[in-house]
Amino acid sequence: MHLTVGITAPDADWIGAFALLGLLIGSFLNVLVHRLPRMMEKQWQAELAAASAASSDAPSAPESSEPVLSLLGPRSHCPRCGHVLRWHENVPLLSYLVLRGRCSACHGAIGLRYPLVELATALLFAWCAAQAGGSQWPMALAWSGFCAVLLALALIDWDTHLLPDSLTQPLLWTGLSGAALGWTGTSLPDAFWGAAIGYLSLWLLANSFRWVTGREGMGQGDFKLLAALGAWLGWAALPPLLLFASSLGALIGLLLLGLHRRAAARIAGDEPAQEAPFYIPFGPFLAVAGLMLMALGHELVYAALGLRLADLMLMLK
Repeated sequence: MHLTVGITAPDADWIGAFALLGLLIGSFLNVLVHRLPRMMEKQWQAELAAASAASSDAPSAPESSEPVLSLLGPRSHCPRCGHVLRWHENVPLLSYLVLRGRCSACHGAIGLRYPLVELATALLFAWCAAQAGGSQWPMALAWSGFCAVLLALALIDWDTHLLPDSLTQPLLWTGLSGAALGWTGTSLPDAFWGAAIGYLSLWLLANSFRWVTGREGMGQGDFKLLAALGAWLGWAALPPLLLFASSLGALIGLLLLGLHRRAAARIAGDEPAQEAPFYIPFGPFLAVAGLMLMALGHELVYAALGLRLADLMLMLK
């Protein structure tokens, strides 16, 4: 996609409509990021309890009286005091500003992530609308959905080290379907090979690491996420995508590791500290790299890393 030069009044209305849609979707993403991992955990617990009851003569545990957690209910509430949000307290971005970032009941601080996710989603949707133009609304919707799912996956993986199949698999199949329908700007062969190479490359890397070290270095969710990114962006995007994600992940990882060790040393004092395992998920960096490739293209991502494509080819010779 290429940004059109000069935005007319109809284009401005079109972009504004997508920005408003992005605010609404961003509000839903906050719910999704918070609830989906908990829904998965409850499902795993229920399956484990059912399997345990089936393998023994013990009576099954009584059903919980807690309300069923879903993406639609129960209604959003303050995690501190339980205050159920009224409609005017749940308006994306605006409610946070009016309430000055505090619960109206207990006056506890509301996390800054909520308005930032809503704002980021609105900006991404507006950017996709500007790139596609009003005549290409299927492309604008497709890439807006791509951005929304990537944002949700990045936040869920950062919080829980999980990349749910319920998000990665639809992202993969919509990428392939969008390529077939001409909605993504990626040809179907490029999308197919992008998905296949994306999955196999990380699968081989993870299994090689496990064979050499005897440890798990990457989860299967990362394979599926890179396959989905390959389906949307094409196989040629995979080298710069992995290069950018790895570079960013290494930089952030080293910074966080240093902070982690400093905090551990401060807690231990004069006692010799036994360093706890430190893990950082790779999914958020894949997601950020995917957004960068979507926005800038291959060459500009190489340039952002201080490399030109020709320099990289010389390095590989």
